[in-house]
Amino acid sequence: MNTTSRSRKTYGATALVALALLFIGVTILITFVLRGARIDLTESKLYSLAPGTERIVSSLAEPVNLYFFFSQEASAQSPQLRAYAQRVREMLEEMSRESDGKLRLTVIDPKPFSEEEDRASEFGLQTASLTPGGEPVYFGLAGTNSTDGREIIGLFQPDKEEFLEYDVASLIYRLGNTKRATVGLMSSLPVDARFDQMSGQMAPGWASIQQLRELLEVRTLQPDGNEIPADIGVLMVVHPKALSTQAQYAIDQFVMRGGKLIAFIDPQSENDNAGAQPGMPPMGDRSSTLGPLLEAWGVKFDPTQIVGDRELGLTVSLRQGQPPSQHIAIIGLNRQSMNSKDVTVSALDTVNVMTAGALSKKEGAAIEFEPLIQSSANAALLPAAKLMFLPDSESLLDGFKATGERYTIAARVHGKLKSAFPDGKPDAEGAAGQHLTESKEDANIILVADTDILADPLWVRTQSVFGQRFAVAWANNGDFLANSVDNLAGSADLISVRGRQSFFRPFTKVEELRRQAGDQLRAKEKELDQELKETEQKLSALEAARGDQGSFSLSPEQQAELERFQEERLRIRKELRETQRSLNVEIEKLGTRLAIINIALVPTLLAIGALSLWFLRRRRLQAGRAAAHTARG
Repeated sequence: MNTTSRSRKTYGATALVALALLFIGVTILITFVLRGARIDLTESKLYSLAPGTERIVSSLAEPVNLYFFFSQEASAQSPQLRAYAQRVREMLEEMSRESDGKLRLTVIDPKPFSEEEDRASEFGLQTASLTPGGEPVYFGLAGTNSTDGREIIGLFQPDKEEFLEYDVASLIYRLGNTKRATVGLMSSLPVDARFDQMSGQMAPGWASIQQLRELLEVRTLQPDGNEIPADIGVLMVVHPKALSTQAQYAIDQFVMRGGKLIAFIDPQSENDNAGAQPGMPPMGDRSSTLGPLLEAWGVKFDPTQIVGDRELGLTVSLRQGQPPSQHIAIIGLNRQSMNSKDVTVSALDTVNVMTAGALSKKEGAAIEFEPLIQSSANAALLPAAKLMFLPDSESLLDGFKATGERYTIAARVHGKLKSAFPDGKPDAEGAAGQHLTESKEDANIILVADTDILADPLWVRTQSVFGQRFAVAWANNGDFLANSVDNLAGSADLISVRGRQSFFRPFTKVEELRRQAGDQLRAKEKELDQELKETEQKLSALEAARGDQGSFSLSPEQQAELERFQEERLRIRKELRETQRSLNVEIEKLGTRLAIINIALVPTLLAIGALSLWFLRRRRLQAGRAAAHTARG
């Protein structure tokens, strides 16, 4: 017995040693065989760069230096922030690997009163304080290029993590491409400063356009032009009213050649004074559309319909002395109206529109139609003619019935587009240049069914201080324009980098189990409450039927009913506890399964993969030696 016991112990110890040696050997094998190998098993490919980002960093012509600043010690009490910083660093390192040495990353921990902190401050990075009176935390990125260009992300914000890759890729793109696209502005509305003949004075331009001119090079084009200059990268069309066929053709071919377009069309532009007489409202047609271009590109827009929104309609006063009331055609679009996955609108809080139209994808169109800004579901389409002679805003509510549909006011369109002129240029005599019947590459267009969105009254208040005019924004209309044009001014690769899913994902299965258990608990509680009400009603009925109203003792019937209710209450409460216990058991089982997968399954699969590669290489090596031996023989 003793000998057998010692033999078993020896065999057991030997087996443990063998397993330990096998584990060490497999680890070493993985280290050498799979060195540099990466595999992203996350559902949304969180650890993989978007193809557009890969092309941006791999096509850098000159070196770009990135300096990632993060305060390690000052952030010690915030594990979530440190985890996000690790995510940022890993993404930057992956970009550096893809750049073939052109992207040079330096990681810096700016300790207080150090040269590194001075450098972060010199770049203009912002600081955050995690606790009152605590040390400032740096968490930003600075970049430089060979021509002394500088770009920064002052502070990485965890709530903008979905656009982390876009923000960094945009910074790298700006450093690698110092020449920005020129914006061509084609407008039939007076968006720039001009001489007003009615007042005999200079009228200021719209603040949104002035802001855009400060950010980018904007060149004014004639709305009836027959050609878009070749150096225009982004074309901005505002209120294309009664465009000539030649102008429509020029816009069409600009898009076919790969030009980026942002167009503001309108069923009723309140800033169009067509047919206006002194003291009278405009009497002419104030609508605009791109006509056959939208039809050919797969987009529907009806210039006779206006969106009315009962939920988001603003309270305004149309005339002096008139009490304010809700105007369902003047809409204050909120954060829920914005597409949270698109960088142009995701961070906007409020965008105001006035008598806006609705855009939609044409049935059967091959384009990708992505809504950017939408109405609420408590909305409907109104005849534009109803707003021509509107006595008061409340009359719009007469007969209003919401459809439950969210109407798209601004949208992004991309994909292969067909020309609206398949037979070539109209009146082609003397036509120069090659006609394209289809876009060379995937087109990128932003369409907005409102022109008043750009006008000052809907988003800025003008103040005059010592003779200087200042515009104070109270909505994000100007930001929407700047974001949209800046996005289109980037390369197609940059535009393709969309919002990514958050790194910190909820446990959806656990949340589903909690919801199911909660529904069961609520049903049981409702059942118990109903039982209580029925018992009270029965007790009251029995009390009313008794003749001795002055007695405080329960009758046999009341006593029996009360005992029955108490037993039923105990039963239901027991089921409630059992439901809660079952939920905890399910969550624990799920946690156990995940632990087994993380601890055992993934390493096992990696080990099998490493061993398979080792055996494959060994067989190739043996085959090579055999072939060499045969050749010598």
